[in-house]
Amino acid sequence: MEIIRTVSWMKQAARQAREENHVIGMVPTMGALHEGHLSLLRRAKSECSKVFVSIFVNPTQFGRNEDLSKYPRTFETDVAKLESSGVDILFAPDAKEIYPQGFTTFVTVEGLSDRLEGRSRPGHFRGVATVVHKLFEIAQPQFAFFGRKDAQQARILQRMLQDLNSEVELVLCPIVREPDGLALSSRNAYLNLEERRTAAVLHCSLEAARREIAAGARDALTLQNTVRKVLAEEKLARVDYVEVVDAGSFEPVARIGSLPAYVLLAAFIGKTRLIDNLLIESSPDSGDLRCSL
Repeated sequence: MEIIRTVSWMKQAARQAREENHVIGMVPTMGALHEGHLSLLRRAKSECSKVFVSIFVNPTQFGRNEDLSKYPRTFETDVAKLESSGVDILFAPDAKEIYPQGFTTFVTVEGLSDRLEGRSRPGHFRGVATVVHKLFEIAQPQFAFFGRKDAQQARILQRMLQDLNSEVELVLCPIVREPDGLALSSRNAYLNLEERRTAAVLHCSLEAARREIAAGARDALTLQNTVRKVLAEEKLARVDYVEVVDAGSFEPVARIGSLPAYVLLAAFIGKTRLIDNLLIESSPDSGDLRCSL
């Protein structure tokens, strides 16, 4: 595996791969790699002839009181995981390489970026969209692989690619979970033993909503209340938001129907903020609703 630190070198490697007619898949990360990331790599390896990974803890997507300084950095361990996964190139620039002195240009996807995560974390999605756009311009992949846990982020990036006439196709992959249902996240490392036990309540609350849908529930407020009720049973859990939204616009819906929808939640477990979601879709065969955790 080749490790590249500079934009100019990465652009040259990408150009060469394109000239050799490789299909390039990219997995952008902030490091602290876990099985969720590795599942994206396996998907990329199965569909592409070259796989690029980036590790860059992006300062512009962290708010003033967020965890930039303590975000887990495990570069040597990450490199070993990437090498054993068959990654071709790791792009690992420092902040000055991505945001040189005098940098003033940002990408904003209006509307979608203002709700839910955007409301709780002002400026977050501007930072995400900007760095992802830059990474795509530098590495020139045909496909980029992201997990569905960050559903709103994925939708924002899809809209960005559409609006900017990008040729990059975003491939959205299933959530990878621990045996107790907790969605894998680099921030899970912040949890102590009691908090880690408590964190499974996020999955339990969405599972309760899934059971209600299977039993015929369609009212969004009913589903939200079910999720909140389960979360309220854990004293270490503090809800940021629980909403049922259209999967395209991320606008709230009153009832779920034939159009794809999400039950989205964000909650603090102790001081650690975690997110999760339940995807609701209509089966193409029967028209019945099916749920994906």
